[in-house]
Parts: sequence; C-alpha cells; structure tokens
Amino acid sequence: MTETGLGFEEEIFEIEQEICLIERQTVRAEDTESRLRNLQVARIDKLRSLYASLTPWQTVQVARHKNRPYTRDYLSLVFDDFVELHGDKFFGDDLAIVTGLAKLDRFKVMVVGHQKGRTYRERTACHFGCPHPEGYRKAMRKMAIAEKYKLPIICLIDTPGAFPGKEAEERGQAQVIAESMFLMSQLRTSILCVIIGEGGSGGALGIGVGDRVAMLENSYYSVISPEGCAGILWKGHEHAPAAAESLKFRAKDLLAFGVVDHVIGEPLGGAHRDHHQMANKLKSYLVHEISLLETIPLVDLVSRRYKKYREIGTFLDASSK
Repeated sequence: MTETGLGFEEEIFEIEQEICLIERQTVRAEDTESRLRNLQVARIDKLRSLYASLTPWQTVQVARHKNRPYTRDYLSLVFDDFVELHGDKFFGDDLAIVTGLAKLDRFKVMVVGHQKGRTYRERTACHFGCPHPEGYRKAMRKMAIAEKYKLPIICLIDTPGAFPGKEAEERGQAQVIAESMFLMSQLRTSILCVIIGEGGSGGALGIGVGDRVAMLENSYYSVISPEGCAGILWKGHEHAPAAAESLKFRAKDLLAFGVVDHVIGEPLGGAHRDHHQMANKLKSYLVHEISLLETIPLVDLVSRRYKKYREIGTFLDASSK
C-alpha cells in the first residue's frame, strides 16, 4: 500500500519519494539535476499510462480516495459567499447532506451535496456520507426555495448509499427518496447534478434528477456497491473486483449508455492530487451549462427533463417477435 492509499500506485510512489529526497538537497550536482528531470518526466508518463487504463475496481478506489475533494472543499474553491441552510423543520439536521445559497460567477445558486467528513469524528457525524431521511427532507425544502426564487440548483453527489439502519427505515427512508426524485422531476428551475466521487444506489438518486447529469472522470455511479453486489451474487466481498467489472458503472460506460450527459476530466493522477485544478474544471462546466439552461423556457425545461429520464435504457419486447 502506498502513501496515497492506492496499492496500484506503488511504482509511482517510489518515484515521488526519490523526487522528494533530491528536492530536499540544498546543493545538487549537475548529474543530480538531470536525474531529477528524468524522474519528473517518468512520473508524468507513468501517471498518464496508469490512469488511462484503470480497471473498474481501481476506479472505485480512486473515487473513494481519502484526499479526494468533497462537497465542502468545492464550496470554498468553486463558489463564493456560501451561506449554509440547516434542518428539515421536521426531525433534525443531517450533516451527511449540506445545503445552502452561494454565488457561482454571475449566478446565484442553491447548492445541495453529500458530505463524508475528513477526520473520524467528522465521518461519524456525517454517517460516512450516508444520509438519513431528514437529509433528503432538508434538501427538498431548500430546492423548493430555489424554485420560488428562480435559482439554479447544483447537486454534488458523493455517497456510498442512503443510511441502511433501522432508524432511517422507521423514519421513511425509501418514501422520502421517492418524494425527492418526484419533486426534482417537476421543479421549475434548472438542475445540474455532478457525481464527484461515489454515486451509490438510492442515496445518489435522491438528489440525482437533473437537466444535466455529469460525472467526474474517476467517479462511479451504480445501483449497488461492488461489495454489495459480490455479497449477493457470490456470497463474498472478495469478489468485488469481478462485480465492478460487470456493473459497468464508470463514467465512460454510462456516457455511452446515455445515463449521464458529460464526463468532466480530472487532473493527471486524479482529483485528489490537485484540488484547485479540479475545482476550476468543475466551475467551468457548471457556469457553461447554467448559461445554456438559462435560455430554455421553464415549461420546455421541465418537459425535456421528464423526456430525458423516460428515454434512459432499452428493452426488448419478446411478444413482438
């Protein structure tokens, strides 16, 4: 396992260690400078080669990377004047979903996003990014405010799934996710959804109905986690890599299937290596798409959104043969 937490990056980690050792030297000979330049070129070449051919399971590992930017990172890097709005006015404030008003370039927007937390204390408070029903109720209340004031809604999706515990089910987990999807299908304002890391099951779908749905290059979007799929089909989590291969949940797969509309490229070596560059790419995409959606009449916007989801997927009717 490397310092980045990704076992398949071991060779790159060794090169980076050697680069660090040379850069710490206050006095370097000419051949040492040449060695440094060669190592820097080798690092870039290996990163480019490795990330151009990630397996589905490796993509999952990158999407879950502990240093990958989360919603709160993007709130500080992409948006200005963020004002957080708390609570669902019914049960409580779920920290696994962050909502609030912000400025994006010339636009005033409503931001809704999953949050996992960095430290163990934060992760525990955020339920490791798995929202309870009150999280989705909070999101729906804030989306209704956005509709009232004609504010575009931006949803940043990064969750392994909705919280699976008994208390969440007792408070109506399945129903509230369905209610949120139904609300989003009818909101008379533009909605952009971006999977920034994990897009797991109903937890992602609960804030995932939009006029535009995009994925970061090394994210995944799936009906179930690879471990969950392996546990059901093969009765063991050790088969997760095989499950990941079968699920076809990577950005390029889902773009080809028509499930998502865009793939946003990540910095070389993944978003966890350069938060600022990734934030700039995300901001450019959001500003461009909001500008386009702003020109569409609201009646057409809602009908196109409905049509978009009705056309996802294909099926065969055996009776027609």
